[in-house]
Amino acid sequence: MARRLPHSPHRQAGFTLVELMIGIAILAILAMVAVPAFNEAAMNSKLTSYANTFSASLRMARSEAIKRNAPVKMCASSDGTNCASTGDWQQGWIVFQDTDDDGVLDSGETRFLQEPALGGDYLLGEGSTPPTALKFLGSGMTSLAAQLDLTLCRATPEPGSKKRTLSIDVTGRAKVASESATTCP
Repeated sequence: MARRLPHSPHRQAGFTLVELMIGIAILAILAMVAVPAFNEAAMNSKLTSYANTFSASLRMARSEAIKRNAPVKMCASSDGTNCASTGDWQQGWIVFQDTDDDGVLDSGETRFLQEPALGGDYLLGEGSTPPTALKFLGSGMTSLAAQLDLTLCRATPEPGSKKRTLSIDVTGRAKVASESATTCP
């Protein structure tokens, strides 16, 4: 017959206070390492999303100009109906068929797209005097005289941050490149 070990009524299963404190300390150290890395990944993801949205808007404007064989304008706009004469693209933008080329969405003109402002932590522009409008002709070409490079970056880049350069050539094609950012123009 098997012998049973005596059961002590005072012994309970579980963690001691020292074991629990060590576990919490390890969890705190892991959180201190993981949270900044997660925050940086989230910021870079948002940067990529903004760059892709702007690039898709450019492709749509070009496509609509070709489809309609008529000029289509993409311009910075904070109100969704008027092209901005100052500021950068981070205030938002619209794509529309500007029949009379006045920079205002008049009745009878078609708005194809309206994008809201970028988050306050992001800048989209080109140095000191960025153009606030792009005109795509019926051929798909732009009215630009030379390639336009716009920079999308965080307003206060941290070491190791990335920025995106959006290049639009005179043929209307756009490409996005990722680079390291130490400052944001």
